[in-house]
Amino acid sequence: MKKTIIMICAAGAVLCGCSQKDPQLGKASVDKVVKAMTLEEKAMLVIGTGMQTPDNGANAVVGNSADLVPGAAGSTRAIPRLGIPAIVLADGPAGLRINPTREGDDATYYCTHFPIGTLLASTWNQELVESVGESMGEEVHEYGVDVYLAPAMNIHRNPLNGRNFEYYSEDPVVAGKTAAAYVRGVQKNDVGTSVKHFAYNNQETNRTANDARISPRAQREIYLKGFEIVVKESDPWTIMTSYNKLNGTYTSQRRDLVTTVLRDEWGFKGTVMTDWYGGDDAAAQMHAGNDMIQPGRQSQYEQIIDGVKNGTLDEADLDVCVKRILNLVLRSPRFKGYAFTNKPDLTAHAAVTRQSALEGMVLLENKNATLPIKDAKKVALFGCTSYDFIAGGTGSGNVNRAYTVSLLDGLKNGGFNVDESFKDIYTKYIADETAKALKANEGDPLAAFLPVARPTEYIPSSAQIASAVRNNDIAIITYGRNSGEFLDRTPSDFELSAQEKTLLKNVSDAFHRAGKKVIVVLNVGGVIETASWKNIPDAILLAWQAGQEGGNSVTDILTGKQSPSGKLSMTFPVNLMDHASSANFPMGGDTKVYFTERRVDTGEKDVDYTNYEEGIYVGYRWFDKQNMAVSYPFGYGLSYTTFGYSDPKVSNDGTTITANVTVKNTGSVAGKEVVELYVTAPASSLDKPVKELKAYAKTKALEPGEEQTLTMTFATADLASFDESKSAWVVDAGTYKFLFGASSRDIRGEATAEVAAQETKVNDVLK
Repeated sequence: MKKTIIMICAAGAVLCGCSQKDPQLGKASVDKVVKAMTLEEKAMLVIGTGMQTPDNGANAVVGNSADLVPGAAGSTRAIPRLGIPAIVLADGPAGLRINPTREGDDATYYCTHFPIGTLLASTWNQELVESVGESMGEEVHEYGVDVYLAPAMNIHRNPLNGRNFEYYSEDPVVAGKTAAAYVRGVQKNDVGTSVKHFAYNNQETNRTANDARISPRAQREIYLKGFEIVVKESDPWTIMTSYNKLNGTYTSQRRDLVTTVLRDEWGFKGTVMTDWYGGDDAAAQMHAGNDMIQPGRQSQYEQIIDGVKNGTLDEADLDVCVKRILNLVLRSPRFKGYAFTNKPDLTAHAAVTRQSALEGMVLLENKNATLPIKDAKKVALFGCTSYDFIAGGTGSGNVNRAYTVSLLDGLKNGGFNVDESFKDIYTKYIADETAKALKANEGDPLAAFLPVARPTEYIPSSAQIASAVRNNDIAIITYGRNSGEFLDRTPSDFELSAQEKTLLKNVSDAFHRAGKKVIVVLNVGGVIETASWKNIPDAILLAWQAGQEGGNSVTDILTGKQSPSGKLSMTFPVNLMDHASSANFPMGGDTKVYFTERRVDTGEKDVDYTNYEEGIYVGYRWFDKQNMAVSYPFGYGLSYTTFGYSDPKVSNDGTTITANVTVKNTGSVAGKEVVELYVTAPASSLDKPVKELKAYAKTKALEPGEEQTLTMTFATADLASFDESKSAWVVDAGTYKFLFGASSRDIRGEATAEVAAQETKVNDVLK
């Protein structure tokens, strides 16, 4: 195997004849610094410093981010000769991921585990998400990290994507607006974000080699629109390209995606980096405008050097990438000499986590005002997850936190008398089942990153349940699901298991015979099947994965400390196969591919390639087009109060659409309401959805009888559809209908506006 030895002199520079007159970054212009760099220095700067993985060996470049912040995902190369320091990159998106302990150091470096992406999106509250991002960014800053590898915002194409918990929605407006708020919050701390995964990273199965085959229209309207929103509304420091291919070429190697669309059309000014070990041709990545390759391998260094020398890579293209990295370094806290403390305010951030989670929890069912719990004080707690609460997903989305509050502890903290007779039984059972699951992962090189199988549900005996009925006022059953990188979920994970159904039936039958109620809490990261069993319990609370304060947050909702105001950012179908994408999605094959490995391409459908045959018809767009029944529609969520909508109005000045509606709390307790603005376009030569979300807003906490007028605005040009035949965004002239909804299938008001034709040409790319 060919190897290149990189020689470093005492001053830290590649041996090339150091000079005391070398230009220094920050004192000399970036152009002068680049001109002074050797080809070898440029090649080193654009690749990372390696990562401790099972295959790093000869592939790893000497050096590692662990020298700067232990547990960080990566770093850039320092070139002291030119005054260029290394900067540190670390994972998110539910909180900073670094090592909690350090060799020879008694201190702990815990981070806060904040709510997962699906919960944040379900708040429909951009101001709240921005405040959460601000707390995250404070930890990034104080722990000495320069760029936070978050947020993640790919579209929920299918419920089984293993990383949906990190992502936001099936709708690009919700995804884009949520991500933009997140970025604004984090970057208030003078640290950067890396918006990921750009783009089309909609499955984990064979993620490093899968070819996503997608039409330009579906790309533009669905899969790229959210990224466009975040670029234009929040100016992220960096963008991270995805692992997968697009129509035959890796995304990090497509100049039309990374330069033509992202930079030329959208105006992105920052740095683009790969996902870790993404792509297969470093020279092609430089030409594409993918500035930084992480975490860096010797072979990539050689590809760049050889490419310049043999003429396949223009050194001018490499120089552009180097300049962008240097501009990123100039913005970084480390370059500015920030004296980080390693002491963020974890107590304050725990409070942010607990409170922020409340607005994203979705009340799915509430028969006869079962919730909030009023008179019941004695609680029988069933389900393994009640005692082993899930803070968030696995892999790079995990956070090394100090604790996780279980539902058991949360209820106790809330003043409930929880039946202790089940605690020891469940605790021992969970420990035994978890040991078996961990053993099953032994020998896997990335076992620490993989989801640990949840325990098979424990079913108490009829005598145990009868005792629980006699001694308690109410029953709560918690079901859990977890997922993460490397693996997609399976259809069996989507359904309740036979044991889970038996538990629900046995507990509900016994408690209902005694006139007592049963509540189900869903501690999940993504969509599960609900249609077949949702009528059995008296209430269902979709708690998502609320971070380390989860049990306390759930208790706050159950007791009515705050009325739930979360709305679904994705559809809950009746059946998994009702999703149009399910016809072209991997259904549970074990095809893990780790970092540098490449699966041999056998032409396997949905593994080596995935055809996005549904086009733009993702989520509610598909269900509406088919007029198909769903279990819970996009945008759905109940409250402890009720709301009335009145006086819907829309105006169009040719540039901006302005919509107004008045919302009144018509119930008996305080609460917030989300208003969703959908648009139905006039008939056109293009096939168009029945309606599409274009804007949304959330009220403040309205007291009973109080009302608030909400105003939503968006560009008239955002009414456009993408016409591939013209390579243009086209707004058809005519009468547009504006629908003010409490969900996609609960429209409370309508208005119309006349719109003139518009056409905006863009580059004919992404084929």
